Amino acid sequence: MSRDPDRQGLAVAIALLGSLALGSALMLCVGKSPGHVWWVMVRETLFLNEYNPGQILFRATSLALTGLSVSVALDAGLFNIAAEGQVIAGVVVCAIVGTALPPGTPAVVAVPLCLVSAVLAGAAIGFLIGAMKVWRGAPEVITSIMITAIVGGVALWLGNEVLFQNGTTTGVAIIPSAWLPALGLGGSAANVSVAITAFAVLALWWFRARTTWGQALRVVGRDPKAARAVGISVGRVQIAAMVGSGALAGLAAVNFVMGHKHAFEQGLGAGAGLLGISVAILGRLHPVGIAAAALLLSFLSVGGLATSQEVPKEISEMLQGVVVLAVACSVPIARRWRHAPQAPATVAGARVKP
Repeated sequence: MSRDPDRQGLAVAIALLGSLALGSALMLCVGKSPGHVWWVMVRETLFLNEYNPGQILFRATSLALTGLSVSVALDAGLFNIAAEGQVIAGVVVCAIVGTALPPGTPAVVAVPLCLVSAVLAGAAIGFLIGAMKVWRGAPEVITSIMITAIVGGVALWLGNEVLFQNGTTTGVAIIPSAWLPALGLGGSAANVSVAITAFAVLALWWFRARTTWGQALRVVGRDPKAARAVGISVGRVQIAAMVGSGALAGLAAVNFVMGHKHAFEQGLGAGAGLLGISVAILGRLHPVGIAAAALLLSFLSVGGLATSQEVPKEISEMLQGVVVLAVACSVPIARRWRHAPQAPATVAGARVKP
């Protein structure tokens, strides 16, 4: 990832304009006016009612957390693609703790316990991946794929053997005092975890920019040899990065279990971890950029449903991938543009050396 803010901004701008053009071309292919479809998407999604904006916030909450998770690992030079498994682990553990608490447990106790259990579940998966990377030299991409598959299998086994009730794929509801309040946006699933996510974004921004550990994290990601030369324990930082990355992904489970379904459900949170990779790339690893990218992809997702009578919803699903691919393709374009030699200025027809 480029460290030049101007180049990053230019790359994102090129990517978004390119995605807009490609999306418009797809709309023309199905015989629809792009201007009309874009306006309908904006109007139906943002202004017609409170439900769709609430759903955007709900989807963006989990995407932002998994995007932050991926960015923390990338800052340390690691690629955490186990966010999917870490979300699943957080969902399972949070639901188990929430159902095991006594019914009379006050919210001041129940909410922190469930929240911390989800965070610890994700952090444990991250620690396992980081430890195998540092202590045994196992590539984190391979171990992430394997562990995610194992976690998914264990979750399904626990569901079938213990959690699922009455032949369904849904478990017992967590105690009511562990529920997070809804935001009341037209009956949408948006809940207080939006505020938790906003705090996580600001906290990570401060951590990366203002703390010694944050600087060490980025130094290790840029040049591990230089980090060792100044006395930084690269292995220790990498393990800590994977633990923090897993904790953020586990925190995303709170949005699903405590804020929405209030129970373990097969497939709950599926896809959030993989989309988090896209969000991190689109946000250029910056916490605020990741939050904005999560809102953008959520807008396209909800907007696709809102305009399903105008164009096939598959177009909006394609656009989410197109945006990310466009960002990746726009980086070398922005680099060449920024480094292009400037034409020499002239004054009254005389050539002036730059």
